[in-house]
Amino acid sequence: MRTDVVVIGAGQAGLSAASGLARAGADFVVLDGEDGPGGAWRHRWPTLRVDGAHRIHDLPGLHFDPTDVTRPAAEVVPEYFADYEREFGLAVVRPVHVRGVHDDAPDLRVETDRGTWTTRALINATGTWTRPFVPRYPGTFDGRQLHVAQYRGPDELVGKRVVVVGGGTSAVQLLIEIAAVAVDTAWVTRRPPVFSDETFDGRAAVALVDERVRAGLAPGSVVSVTGLLRTPAVQAAQEAGVLVRRPMFDRLVPTGVAWADGSTYDADVVLWATGWRAALGHLAPLRLRGPGGGIAMDGTRVVADPRVHLVGYGPSASTIGANRAGRAAAREVLRTEPGTCPST
Repeated sequence: MRTDVVVIGAGQAGLSAASGLARAGADFVVLDGEDGPGGAWRHRWPTLRVDGAHRIHDLPGLHFDPTDVTRPAAEVVPEYFADYEREFGLAVVRPVHVRGVHDDAPDLRVETDRGTWTTRALINATGTWTRPFVPRYPGTFDGRQLHVAQYRGPDELVGKRVVVVGGGTSAVQLLIEIAAVAVDTAWVTRRPPVFSDETFDGRAAVALVDERVRAGLAPGSVVSVTGLLRTPAVQAAQEAGVLVRRPMFDRLVPTGVAWADGSTYDADVVLWATGWRAALGHLAPLRLRGPGGGIAMDGTRVVADPRVHLVGYGPSASTIGANRAGRAAAREVLRTEPGTCPST
């Protein structure tokens, strides 16, 4: 199958790009691995309400205005994405699992479990949700370990002793709700958390992450440069002694975790709130990564192969960044002359 542009992924970034292409009357297809609309939001834990999620930005041209912000984000956001696909006539093909993207100069060849597409340009918007990251630590633990991606709510942790690992917003949110039902909790992070009473400047944070990817380095998280917002819930948890941070443990032990000084914490569960990595394995045949471990970018365009645009990567991994990057990628693709090959 031949199309001018292939968009992989129908989350925030992918839909933003697709709407820009649709408005311009471009020949394109959106391939999505999910069974329905919503992207990663389909899999968020049920207790994450709309009013407790990071700000969910409007997709271009359709205001996000849920009538009940106490409903689970895993229900409300997919409904909004489905409305968006209908409103703009975005014919998303799903479920499609991309096996690999190959150089077929001057085109790219996108091989999937539902056939092969050839295209002059690719907008990759596969995000991170399918690649949860759990760091390796020595030792073994006889209890349960799970990543945030597997977390389904506090009910499964009633009466447990839980170690929450990670210094991001998800770790803080889950620690607060788990502490209400657990026998005890311990919070461990690599670096001391920094709380702020002021809403962070999202655009400034995105710019800082952008500096890394322009240099070909692996992108850092946006929260690493913004700190954690001290919401009323966070303030209450601090006053209750819930958010008492411990340094990162050195090893796992059968009964829990242990530090180099010999101290231990007995646990039933270790919950890894340690983030995600970009889901880019299908792009490996193109050899886009540089010596710094990352993919050097110029805006959304990959420096090593200008036919490829990455959105929802690095500085565009947040919802505000994803929107802007999706629109920018669509504009760049539409401006690029057919037949453009990678620079040598």
